[in-house]
Amino acid sequence: MSEPGAPTTTVDVTHPWARRSHAELAELARELLLAGHLIDRSGMPHLIARFGRDDMADVAIGEWMAASPIYTKRMQRLLGFEGDTVEVVFKGMQLDVGAPPEFMDFRYTVHDDRHGEFHLDHCGALMDVEPMGDDYVQAMCHDIEDPTFDATATATNPRAQVRPIHRPPRTPADRMPHCAWTVDIVPEADPLPFPLQAERLSRSEAARLPLAAPDPSLPTRDGWVDYAGPLDPDLVMERFSSATLSAIADETCLQGHLLSRAYLLEVAERADGAGAAEMGGRQLTGIAGVTTKRLGAALGATPDLDGIAAVLTVHPMLLPRSYVDLRIERGPGGALTISLGPCPAVAEDDGLTWPAILAGGGDAGLAAAVQCLAPLARIERIDRRDGMVASWRIWIDSGGEPVRQPDEVTLTEFSTGVDFHFARRT
Repeated sequence: MSEPGAPTTTVDVTHPWARRSHAELAELARELLLAGHLIDRSGMPHLIARFGRDDMADVAIGEWMAASPIYTKRMQRLLGFEGDTVEVVFKGMQLDVGAPPEFMDFRYTVHDDRHGEFHLDHCGALMDVEPMGDDYVQAMCHDIEDPTFDATATATNPRAQVRPIHRPPRTPADRMPHCAWTVDIVPEADPLPFPLQAERLSRSEAARLPLAAPDPSLPTRDGWVDYAGPLDPDLVMERFSSATLSAIADETCLQGHLLSRAYLLEVAERADGAGAAEMGGRQLTGIAGVTTKRLGAALGATPDLDGIAAVLTVHPMLLPRSYVDLRIERGPGGALTISLGPCPAVAEDDGLTWPAILAGGGDAGLAAAVQCLAPLARIERIDRRDGMVASWRIWIDSGGEPVRQPDEVTLTEFSTGVDFHFARRT
């Protein structure tokens, strides 16, 4: 169905972080880290239903071993703290979607360049999994964490070893901290190889993107421009300058894309490409809706076309702009036209990225991102605009019935991260 009339107003989405306050940028950076973490809460239930718990654990191991070494090294380079010490390992973890601040309340102690410890005063992931029983806790805290912690540390030093002091299942049941670990650089140890999963993912368009660039319109004097100084055990996003926060936000969104593509590649080994794309669409639908709710609250977005445009502009499924070519236009009747242009995110040969799934007909993820903010919104795919790979029309049906929340969103909302409130801002 073609949209009547030509769009007359272009919504500026090219620079999503421009004209935002320092406080708003810091809040958005926190939200994006948490959104990246919750991707697994959306994807894993579908894996369990289709393949069982053991395959779910194997996919999670492959997924994190693929993505974390790549994005960890990218963040080190972005913020100028490359090195081979325990302190560098810890800095990387502070800016990792696997350890969003406060929800995963990592507390770090550096003894020297080769030795350190961390513990979790609060583990949101444990709070999500513990009610499911010890078998699921064992899978997460032992089977998945043992290889993936080492894979993350490998990005800093292939002789780094992350080993538990204690970890769940908790004995006694209310044991605090939730877990504790040592990190040691062992010079005489055989170096861990770069994970084969990461080698494969490194050939993806996402992994080959240039590092995010700070928005040049934003100030650099209202905070740090890098993380070259000592480890800040109580790091909050407010420490960084506005310009630097814009680059951190873009890289954080890319972490999510790397993680989701790693997930899809693992699923594709257990199902055909169409099956993987279907699972990816369900994963995207769940996380897209949950993320919209949190971003909408953080932005104070209203359930109308203006609010929809505001949320989509900073939604991680559509960022960074170097990866996803998003266009938003307002038509003469007020409807929004959303388009995806040719870009790295739709250039993978296998089509296993979120934007490629959207472009290929999986509209449910975009619909969830829209209607979880504005249940009276309606969305339809329209004829592609010139040069675009996919286009949709969005309007408000003020006399209609609210759209029911997708089951994938409801399933993702079992996570305590959905209603988590950040407390530390200074």
